[in-house]
Order: sequence, then structure tokens, then C-alpha cells
Amino acid sequence: MLNLIFFYLCETKSFRLEIFTNRNFLFVFIYQYNLMEYNTQQKRLILPEYGRNIQNMVDHCLTIEDREERARCAQTIISTMGNLFPHLRDINDFKHILWDHLAIMSDFRLDIDYPYEIIKKENLYTKPEPIPYSSPKQIRYMHYGKTLQLLLDKAMDYEEGEEKEQLVSMIANHMKKCFAGFNKEGIDDRKIFDDIREFTKGKIDLDETTMQLAEAKEIAPNKNNSNKQNKKSGR
Repeated sequence: MLNLIFFYLCETKSFRLEIFTNRNFLFVFIYQYNLMEYNTQQKRLILPEYGRNIQNMVDHCLTIEDREERARCAQTIISTMGNLFPHLRDINDFKHILWDHLAIMSDFRLDIDYPYEIIKKENLYTKPEPIPYSSPKQIRYMHYGKTLQLLLDKAMDYEEGEEKEQLVSMIANHMKKCFAGFNKEGIDDRKIFDDIREFTKGKIDLDETTMQLAEAKEIAPNKNNSNKQNKKSGR
């Protein structure tokens, strides 16, 4: 494991000398500047979270002609980058991410044998595919949600029988529970049956004589019990 073991800084009014070294490589940076030079006047950092010193190391690595020496330099930079974020070492593919970042900071011009398949430049700024969210216009009643429409569509495909009756009964009681969260003043079973009839375009026709739904107090969540459970769990 390559670790940064030495850092030397010498600064005067006109020059700044920085030396980074470990067992395998040595970096020496000499900057000439005036006191009015700001970071905004210097080269833009590609990944600012690593700082200017790491970017200078990467820029220096690009100037090394010998391929083996350039590879050792890149390995030293990776070790230094990892030392900047030791709390992230347990993250999956942490090393892979560092090599990706090294390639990005070099503008994909660093010619070495990478130990991982790095991200491609053309894929770096591509936008992800949009997630097909349901539009509010596609949901007839927001308090029921989109899933309920899919359940009723599935129920219509069932053959007539006990299994279909049980499924429709579960859906109707679920609708009553959803409606209770939307309208707490009163729940009329006829409203639930009318909504089912509307959703299915009359293919599922229910009324109070063919189906009896659960009482509102049985399906509505009990706030007192939920508060007691939250207190027990320390929430």
C-alpha cells in the first residue's frame, strides 16, 4: 500500500515550494506568484473536492514519458486521493471510483494500463433515461392512486367465481380505507361501489345487497395505538 509519508512546504513572498513523497515517487512543485493571485485566476479544477495539489500531480503525471514511471506516478496519486477520504474506504468500488476520477482529472489523456474499466468520456455527460412517472392526468382519483386501477384491471380478467369475489372484496375494502384518509367525515359504501363501476366501465357491478364492506372504524388506522407504539419505540 502506497502511503503519503512526507510533505514539505516552503513559502516566500514570490515562490512556493511543495514536495510530496512516498516510497516510490517524489513530487516537487514550485510556484511563482504574486500576492494578488486568486484561485479564480488559476486553471479551473475539474474535481474541486481533491484540491489543486492533486490536480497538479495529475498534470505532472501527464508529462512523464516513461510508461512504467508514469504508472507508478498514477498509483501514488491514487493512494494520496484515497488518504483524503479515509471514511469512504468501506464503500463498494471505492478504488474503482478513484481511478475513474483520475481519468476525469487527466481529461482522459493519461496513457496507462488501468486496473479497472474506467468510465468513457462520451458517457460522462450523458443524461440518464427519464423515469416514466405516472402523470396526474392518468390517475382518475388521486386518493386511490395508480395501483388500484391496475388491481381492478387484473380483477376484470378473472373468471367468475369465489376467487374473483374475494379479490374484488379486498380491493373494495382497500378503496374504503383510502377514502377514509381523504374524507374523514363519513364513508358511504355506495360511493365505493359507484367508483368501482366507473373504473371498470360497468364490468364489475356491486351494491349493498351483493357485498358488505367492513366498518370504517375497523379499517381506519387507530391514531392512539400508533402514538403509543411510537412512544414505546422512542420516536
